[in-house]
Amino acid sequence: MTINAFSLEPTGLELRFRKTALVAREWLTPSYVRVRLQGGDLQGFASLGADDHIRVFFPDGNPDSIQELRAAPSREYTPLSWGDDWLELEFAIHGDPAAGTAGVAAAWAATAPLGVIAGIGGPRGSRVLTGRPDAWVLAGDETAVPAIRRFAQAMDAAAVGRIVVEVTNASHELAIEAPGGVVVEYVHRGYAAGGTALAGRLDALTAADRPEGSVFGFIAAEQSIVKPGRSLLLERWGLGADQIIVKGYWKGGETEYHAPH
Repeated sequence: MTINAFSLEPTGLELRFRKTALVAREWLTPSYVRVRLQGGDLQGFASLGADDHIRVFFPDGNPDSIQELRAAPSREYTPLSWGDDWLELEFAIHGDPAAGTAGVAAAWAATAPLGVIAGIGGPRGSRVLTGRPDAWVLAGDETAVPAIRRFAQAMDAAAVGRIVVEVTNASHELAIEAPGGVVVEYVHRGYAAGGTALAGRLDALTAADRPEGSVFGFIAAEQSIVKPGRSLLLERWGLGADQIIVKGYWKGGETEYHAPH
C-alpha cells in the first residue's frame, strides 16, 4: 500500500472584488493570448492553489460601483501570475472575434483596446497541494495550460512525471517549462472535437505506465474528458480520489459553463 506523500488541503479565502485595467496583450500562438491587468485594487491578491478559479468581469465602460461591476458579463479563469499591482491571465480563443462567433471573454481578450476596465472576483477558495508527490501526471487542453504551468512551477528539480497537452496542431503548441525528469508531450486534435485526442492518449496508458509511489494526477479539458480521466487514474492506476483533480473546464455548446470548485 502506497502512503501518500502529499495532500490536497481545502483552504477558504475572503471573497473580494477588484477593478483593474487591461495594460498589455501578448499572442503566444494564433489562438492563445496572455493579457496583463493592472490596478491598485490588486494589492493583497492571492491564489494559493494551482487550479484556482477567479471570475473575470467585462463591463461596458467604467462601473461606478462593485454592484455595477458584478452585473457585467463574466467568465471563470485560472490566474497565471501576479504581483503587487498586476495580474496575468491566459485565454484560449475559440471562434472568430471578428466574425462575432467567439464568446464574450475570448472576444474581449483578443480585441479589447488597452485601458479598458476588467473586474476580478475571488478566488473564494483553494485546494492547496502540500507535501511532495513522488510523480506528477498533468493533462489538459489549452484551457488547462495556466493550471498546468502553475503545477509545473511547484515541482522541484528532481521531479518526475508526464505532462500531456492537447492542441489543434503543431503551430498551436504551448511551451511548458518543467524539470528534466518530466516528459512534456502534445497531442493534436485537428478538426476533431475538443478533448477527443487527449482522451485517446489517456486510454492508451495502461497499468504498466503508472509511475511508482504516490502520484498526483490532474486532468482538465472539455467536459467529456472526465470519464476517461477518472478511468485512468482511479481504475487502471488505483489512485485515491484524494490524490487527483479531474474536471471539465468547459462544455461544448455552453458558453457560460464553468468547472465545479
